[in-house]
Parts: sequence; structure tokens; C-alpha cells
Amino acid sequence: MTDTLVPAIEALGARLQQARAAIAPRFIGQERVVDLSLTALLSGGHALLVGLPGLGKTRLVDTLATVMGLQSNRIQFTPDLMPAD
Repeated sequence: MTDTLVPAIEALGARLQQARAAIAPRFIGQERVVDLSLTALLSGGHALLVGLPGLGKTRLVDTLATVMGLQSNRIQFTPDLMPAD
């Protein structure tokens, strides 16, 4: 690893720890979900959050967006949902 990458990686690590610290108190016992969500976000990937109603899926996305300074949109999946929707 080059010396120019080290400060950038350390800064990213510090920001990631700050994000975890801000998110974790809102999702007690869900550290793995928070970590995997941050991983998907930082890697530019996608995450499909599946679970029963009331488990905090929308709240997690809204919290991640707020903490990371991003915008989020919610899509309600229904049987008649089309790719263009």
C-alpha cells in the first residue's frame, strides 16, 4: 500500500466508526445488520432488507442516510411492481 493511501484509508475508517457510533444506539442488538448495511453502502452495492413489519428496516435506511449525509427513497414491493416503477 502506498503512503498516499494510508491517510485516506484512516480517514475513511474514522468516519465509518463515527457512523457506527451514531447508528448503533438506535438499533440495539443489531450490530451485524448495521455493519452489513454500512458495507453495502460503502462498497457501492445493493442491500435488500427483508423482515417482518416493525423491525426497523425503513428506520435503518433513514438513519444511514442521515448519518452519511445522503438521500433515501422507499419502494413498497407489491406483486404488480414493474421494473420501470
